[in-house]
Amino acid sequence: MQDRFIGSVSLIPKSLATPLIPLMGEHFSGHINREQLAMLETESRIDKQAILLALLPIAAALASPPISHFHVGAIAIGASGDIYMGANMELPGEALGQAVHAEQNAISHAWLKGETSIEDIIVNASPCGHCRQFINELVKGDQVRIHLPGQPTAPLVHYLPYAFGPKDLNISAPLLAPQHIELALETDDPLLIEALDQSNQSYAPYTGNHAAVAIKTADGRVFVGRYAENAAFNPSMMPLQMALGELLRHNLGFDTIERVVLLESSAGQISLANATVAALGSVSQVQLEHVVAEPC
Repeated sequence: MQDRFIGSVSLIPKSLATPLIPLMGEHFSGHINREQLAMLETESRIDKQAILLALLPIAAALASPPISHFHVGAIAIGASGDIYMGANMELPGEALGQAVHAEQNAISHAWLKGETSIEDIIVNASPCGHCRQFINELVKGDQVRIHLPGQPTAPLVHYLPYAFGPKDLNISAPLLAPQHIELALETDDPLLIEALDQSNQSYAPYTGNHAAVAIKTADGRVFVGRYAENAAFNPSMMPLQMALGELLRHNLGFDTIERVVLLESSAGQISLANATVAALGSVSQVQLEHVVAEPC
């Protein structure tokens, strides 16, 4: 088991910790599939709802909060039945708007793993307005069930009545719905090819700036993030932050970053380059490679 989880495991019931620990090996990054979740329920004799709430300290152990020193964990349940953990991430010295909330991190974790809808969000405190707006952008976002300790489960519409979202801007394929973007770039560079593929899956209905970041680490691994816009604009999630969240979930530090590519569409109304340079500079001396691709 990774050192970062030792303290949090001590906070969960022993009957759950015993079957959980074998799942939390060297490569554990907060993803538990539906079969493993069913096994935990059988072995611990604890019901699913209680298990999910009990796992929140594990999710919070993934946090990187150098500014607030406050660890927040969240868990998203995809339509597949798999669960995806996420935690808050703050960039040292950078504006608070560059931070990522735990709910955003968990949702992006699920999205990158191929989920096309989120059914439940488990969190240990009521989601802030920023996160409610982000959840509302999802496929059937108003129906996502929010689970909180000591409170009845309720859909997002209970927490965000009279919401403004994609439907108000005539968007019929909201966040997590498969996107059909076609950007083209002539290259044989594997990192650029990966960034191109991720850009074609990004979500940018308001600016058309389909974009993604691909990070290569010193050991040759690649971590990616896609741009995820929001009808309210400010809760949009930057691709670099999504990629950095992936890096941290896999128990790697920012010092392992060797190369970073931002690929974005030439047809976008905005560019993410300046904001990405600033955010990257807070965690690494690696220079950003900025590449523009053309719509087909």
